[in-house]
Amino acid sequence: MVPGSRIRQIGWALVLAICFALLLALTFKVNAVKSDVRLAERKIIAAQQAKLMLETEFETRASQQQLSDWNAVEFGYSAPRADQYLENERQLAALGTPRGVDAPAPVRVALNRPAPESAGLFAEWIDDGEQPESQPHGDRRELASAAAEGLADRLARPAVSMAVAAEVSQ
Repeated sequence: MVPGSRIRQIGWALVLAICFALLLALTFKVNAVKSDVRLAERKIIAAQQAKLMLETEFETRASQQQLSDWNAVEFGYSAPRADQYLENERQLAALGTPRGVDAPAPVRVALNRPAPESAGLFAEWIDDGEQPESQPHGDRRELASAAAEGLADRLARPAVSMAVAAEVSQ
């Protein structure tokens, strides 16, 4: 063996170790820069979301100001004052005025349901002919109608058949 070749082998090993150390340092540096880039991207996204929220808030407040201006100028509305709030129901009742002498009577509304057209789906099976004289006339029919009418029958009836009648009180 030649003594120069041993030194050459150690030199190559040393150069290879330095290259590996530099590669390792470069890898750490690249990963650190990637981490900084990701952090910056997250900050950019958070800033964009905050900007969007602030723009929405600004537009909302601007439209509130617009509505406030319209209410004041166009409609004459204003915010309630402290003396406009009522403490209890008696104060509210005191604000009401009695009906005038020539005021119409209040209108009362009631629901008017029409009588069913038939006794029911099973009425022919349950009602087996003439009723005895001792029994009231409508009892068996009412029982048959109540037994035969189910949820499906009630839902199948059209809602338009119910009419609303108004009655004026005297």
